[in-house]
Amino acid sequence: MKPLDHLEHLDKHLVDELAQVARETVRDELREQTRKQRRKAALYAASGALALYAGAALALAVGLALALGLPDWAAALITAAILGVAAFVLRGMARPSASRPGPAHAAGLTPGHESTTGPGTGVPGGVPPVPPAPPAAGPVAGAVGGPAPGVVPPRPTDDPDVPPRRA
Repeated sequence: MKPLDHLEHLDKHLVDELAQVARETVRDELREQTRKQRRKAALYAASGALALYAGAALALAVGLALALGLPDWAAALITAAILGVAAFVLRGMARPSASRPGPAHAAGLTPGHESTTGPGTGVPGGVPPVPPAPPAAGPVAGAVGGPAPGVVPPRPTDDPDVPPRRA
């Protein structure tokens, strides 16, 4: 028997004890964090419920104010229309901008994808400028003997960068 064999079980015991202490510490920390988050969630829920009741009271007040000069059914219909329009506008504001063309849509990107252009790259708005026409090959546009301004020269039929196909 080697002189250090009896220390091996002490090392295993020490590792098990350290793992147990670490587990308990993590469990206590998570318990404390979830307690704080539960309290915050309950406060948000109570705030939302009160805001719902406040909105209902406001809608009732609008309906009653309209009912002073209109029939009751018309006041209720107008109040419902106002609430519907407000809901539609809020839904549109909450949706991602996939339905609305914007800088990411114009660049062919979907939300959440990074681009090499954008703030910090020197390109304003995140979209590089696109020229109205391809650059003219040959004489300078507008020069004597050159193409007229605004006229796009025809493209060559064969691209020198693309090798010809073989049948």
